[in-house]
Amino acid sequence: SLCYQVPALMLPGLTVVVSPLISLMKDQVDALTARGLPAAFINSTLTGAQVSDRLSRAARGDIKLLYVAPERFDAGTTAERMRAMGVSLLAVDEAHCISEWGHDFRPSYLRMRHVRERLGAPPTVALTATATPEVRRDIAAQLALRNPMIIVTGFDRTNLHYHVLPTRNDTEKDDALVQTLREHEGLAVVYASTRRNVERIAGVLERARISATAYHAGLDDAHRHEVQDSFMNEDVRAIVATNAFGMGIDKPNVRLVVHHAMPGTLEAYYQEAGRAGRDGLHSECV
Repeated sequence: SLCYQVPALMLPGLTVVVSPLISLMKDQVDALTARGLPAAFINSTLTGAQVSDRLSRAARGDIKLLYVAPERFDAGTTAERMRAMGVSLLAVDEAHCISEWGHDFRPSYLRMRHVRERLGAPPTVALTATATPEVRRDIAAQLALRNPMIIVTGFDRTNLHYHVLPTRNDTEKDDALVQTLREHEGLAVVYASTRRNVERIAGVLERARISATAYHAGLDDAHRHEVQDSFMNEDVRAIVATNAFGMGIDKPNVRLVVHHAMPGTLEAYYQEAGRAGRDGLHSECV
């Protein structure tokens, strides 16, 4: 995030950050505003009046970083209004969502090339923690980047320890999950494949007297914010979630990530396991 947050504060105009998840926008903006930095988001949780107010503040220069969902550009004149303000930088976060070879493909991201033109073709940066060479090529092509500088850092997170626990059925899997949470201290993220499983597993943990909460796309916005805040504030021990949770969430002290269901790709696995130990301390991925 620093790759666009620091330039945003140095550049004269507005930095537009395209971000795929409401939870991710909220997390980033909360962290920036807590430091007194001029950031805001525009997404479906706001009323029309709130959106107009934030665009007006951006036009006055009171907001330097404006987080926007890609779908916001699909209708209306949002891009043209931003262009009139003077866009210094377009940052496409979680850029693997652009690629049909990425693990979280979003069709609205495919229109970012045209959005970029409507914004006045500002300098553009695309960022992701998980991009194979194929995905990197696709991101550059989809955004129509000319000779982009591609920077790839290391993938080896030496503080993460990976384990496999053999189980024969869901009952054994549930038992292994409870046992793992009892053996390891600290905050935990448990990934499940469907909304129904998320709710079921959260129930299993609650019955085992492990405080847990469920997070998935089926919750309404207010409930989702409540769940996210309870985890970020450490009011609960574990959050059980579909892979919609955690992308870009900066909770540094998650000590344990459990994959109750195996992710569909190695990239998705790495993205989920990567929620653990962002503070550099020893963490477990099971």
